[in-house]
Amino acid sequence: MIVDSLSPTATSINKTEIILHAQVEALYYGKFLALRNVNLPVYKNTITALIGPSGCGKSTLLRCFNRMNELIAGTRLQGQVLFHNTNVYQPEIDPIALRASVGMVFQKPNPFPKSIFANVAFSPRNQRFQAILDEQVEQALRRAYLWDEVKDRLHESALDLSGGQQQRLCIARALAAKPEVILMDEPCSALDPLATRQIEALLEDLKQQHTIVIVTHNLQQAARVSDRAAFFNIMQEGSRTGELVEYDDTDVIFHHPQQETTRQYVQGRFG
Repeated sequence: MIVDSLSPTATSINKTEIILHAQVEALYYGKFLALRNVNLPVYKNTITALIGPSGCGKSTLLRCFNRMNELIAGTRLQGQVLFHNTNVYQPEIDPIALRASVGMVFQKPNPFPKSIFANVAFSPRNQRFQAILDEQVEQALRRAYLWDEVKDRLHESALDLSGGQQQRLCIARALAAKPEVILMDEPCSALDPLATRQIEALLEDLKQQHTIVIVTHNLQQAARVSDRAAFFNIMQEGSRTGELVEYDDTDVIFHHPQQETTRQYVQGRFG
């Protein structure tokens, strides 16, 4: 088994409070059925990993949580996504406000072509209270384990940072908006092993105050950092429609899966 020596970092999971709940019957891009049959509750202050082969709908589901799919023309969702038991797809829900509470960190670091300070201050900026803004920026950078590396460079370009630093800056930028949930779409795929270890250590710290949902193709990473894991697969050969196959505690998914396709995937037999 690829990950037979690994186990999730958490020893217990609080399953008493569901903060997000995807109940997706189907999601279409135009006429293309991209995802179907998803019933996935996300528990507060946990790290949930979405795993599975390319094209099985992991990133599609991730974008459902904060309505990022709406930025893609022709997207249509059948079902609902609950955030604190409220369907975020109701017409009266402001998607911009939703994305402040359910933030996103993307696969490749995407700092703005501005200073380090301006990147982090983008969400909480209020020029009338500069002292408060300074404090918020420092706090976000400290929480992203970046303050000591950039405190003397705050007004230099964020583009001059290394790849790992840029990704932690993007996490700091998301933290500055004070989200309850942080969505991460393969946040370490463009990073070297050292930067990846730094991000993984950061995730363990962040889940004390936030709920994290992460898409990753790295099975070892999913085993190391997540409390819960959801395995997605393409529903049949020749199809490009993804569906949820199995969702459970990470230890169960990697060591005692109920579905044979899950077992084959975590053993590296396909994908």
